[in-house]
Amino acid sequence: MTALETKTSRIGKRPIPLPKGVTATIGATGIVVKGPKGELTHSLSDQVTVKLEGTSLLVSSSAPGRDGARLQGLHWALLSCAVKGTSEGYTRELELKGTGYRVEAKGQVLHFALGFSHPVVFPLPKGINANIPAESKGTQLILTGSDKGLIGQTAATIRGFRPPEPYGGKGVRYKGEAVREKAGKAGKGGKK
Repeated sequence: MTALETKTSRIGKRPIPLPKGVTATIGATGIVVKGPKGELTHSLSDQVTVKLEGTSLLVSSSAPGRDGARLQGLHWALLSCAVKGTSEGYTRELELKGTGYRVEAKGQVLHFALGFSHPVVFPLPKGINANIPAESKGTQLILTGSDKGLIGQTAATIRGFRPPEPYGGKGVRYKGEAVREKAGKAGKGGKK
């Protein structure tokens, strides 16, 4: 095989099925995916083409060598996430551990009490919704939206306000995240 032949991605060769209620419109520079949970736009590389055949999308690449498979797999994964996001949506859950650590939603703005001398104010990006379960008393935060990348970035930004510390475990963490805790300093009991 020469370097100029186009390789295909194993996962990128698969068709992306469009669920009921989801439509895809292919334009000159990108694709618009619309569904019950929202609308997402995905721009395409010059060397990638997408075809709509029946109720599925097919991704192909004209880039030479291994770049063809890389671009095909990348755009396949991004389009697949857009289809799933507009049909089902994505959810990310965060927990606040620590004495007095709370979150409160006021419209599209979150107010965090994280042990600082001031509250941390965070406006939610457009397309992201926050839900605070009443039974959690402000210690749980559920983010929902159709854009997987934006949900992940928003959750990472919120976690970055007060990452979980290794000695007491206090801070903002993802639900189910295992935080490795370190042992504290030993006392001076044995020395005279």
